[in-house]
Amino acid sequence: MYLKSLTVLNFKSFKQLELEFNPTINCFVGDNGEGKTNLLDAVYYLSMCKSAFNTSDNQAVNHGESFFMLQGNYSRRQTDESIYCGFKQTEGKTFRRNGKAYERLADHIGLIPLVMVSPSDSALIEESGDERRKYMNSVISQFDKFYIDEVMRYNRALAQRNSYLKNSRGGAFGYDILEAIDEQLVQCGRIIHAKRHEFIDQLIPIFQEYYAKVSGGAERVSMTYRSQLNGADLQDLLRANLDKDRALQFTSVGIHRDDIILSLDGYPIRREGSQGQQKTYLIALKLAQFDFLARVSEIKPILLLDDIFDKLDFKRVEQLVRLVAEGFGQIFITDTNKNRIDELLFSIGSEHRLFRVEQGQVYLQMD
Repeated sequence: MYLKSLTVLNFKSFKQLELEFNPTINCFVGDNGEGKTNLLDAVYYLSMCKSAFNTSDNQAVNHGESFFMLQGNYSRRQTDESIYCGFKQTEGKTFRRNGKAYERLADHIGLIPLVMVSPSDSALIEESGDERRKYMNSVISQFDKFYIDEVMRYNRALAQRNSYLKNSRGGAFGYDILEAIDEQLVQCGRIIHAKRHEFIDQLIPIFQEYYAKVSGGAERVSMTYRSQLNGADLQDLLRANLDKDRALQFTSVGIHRDDIILSLDGYPIRREGSQGQQKTYLIALKLAQFDFLARVSEIKPILLLDDIFDKLDFKRVEQLVRLVAEGFGQIFITDTNKNRIDELLFSIGSEHRLFRVEQGQVYLQMD
């Protein structure tokens, strides 16, 4: 599968663009702040129905405009696919597949599998468990259409429970109301826990294999799915912690407290790993994610590599891109150094397209 062409209108720093891509490697070169990452974000948006960087769609609208439009034409399993996204500040967003609008955006996620590697990935190691839960949700939702529905139902029930715990403080407390909310939490929580557990178990050996390839096998890496539901039932946990939850005015147990422990030689990589080891860890994790999605969906995802030389030295980037180009699929790369990209492309020897990004414009560079 690959993206054949992209049309952009009023998206972030771009007023209007029409680009055609190579099925294998596409590189965007330009100074910082010229819009290279915004192009990758447009490709990401067409797969995931949201920006990789902005929580609000309004932030993706070009300054002075009230809407944006994206359209991608893909080759997917030897069949042409047209994906349209339109967003208006007064109406929200619409996604269409081959001219037909989706009833739910969740139905689109997974059609165009995608993996993105960017400097912001460091949050997976450095930030709270919320980042790692988002990571699990993002990956699982690309191959399991029902998973994200369970997460949304769980979050709605959790918000209701927390609101009830807060508003009933000092007043009458209806256990029957809480039991009805807990029933929804338990039902969804059990399903989410099982799917997360299965995903991490399947990802670990793939991840370890890629870390060995990228690093040379010098260290032993792993990850552990940590959940209060490991060895316990959510219904029992909710009942046992009810008094505590009433005092805290929020729900202290559940899958919203899940985390992934990322380890290097048996120790948390956040504490023990060097900067280079952490970068290699994240690259291997994303490659494992790519391989995993390709296996379960039987479609090779699109791979976005944003500012990859900030993460790895030239030799490792060359090894990474060669590995991907030979067996993975379509790649999009951004960098500030054209000479470095030229050297990389010459070394790889693969078909490619090179674009220069400058002041909201994109120019195809001829060999």
